[in-house]
Amino acid sequence: MSLIEKITADLKAAMLARDEFTTMTLRGLKSAILYEEVEKGKRDEGLTDEEIQVVVAREVKKRDDAAKLYVSAGEQDRADKEVKENEILAVYLPTQLSSDELRTVIGNIIAENNFEQKDMGKIIAATKAKVGLAASGEKIVTTLKQEFFN
Repeated sequence: MSLIEKITADLKAAMLARDEFTTMTLRGLKSAILYEEVEKGKRDEGLTDEEIQVVVAREVKKRDDAAKLYVSAGEQDRADKEVKENEILAVYLPTQLSSDELRTVIGNIIAENNFEQKDMGKIIAATKAKVGLAASGEKIVTTLKQEFFN
């Protein structure tokens, strides 16, 4: 089953269960996917699963950023809503690497390429290329700074 089929099936299940929050969240995701299809000129053939995961990752990051802003503004109810949407959407992303797994990947990349602290941008780019959507850019940077260059 393709990713878009899974999202559609989950949307139908949420609608049948009268789960308005999940329905609204998945409709928003399908809308973002449709927008991406139109933008890339792939409306007829649709996006690949990898392209859909990029859209999902972008939507998850938006919810993450919004939740942080709401918390800093003292709007915990709104932050909780964003976190809940984030949890619904994260199901469609690849399994995220643990901190230990990410630390190992970064360590290997540094060792294989003899990177130093001045090569931080290259390390981040190489790590993103290797792990794809299994780790956010923010998590990569945080791990790199804390574990290797603090």
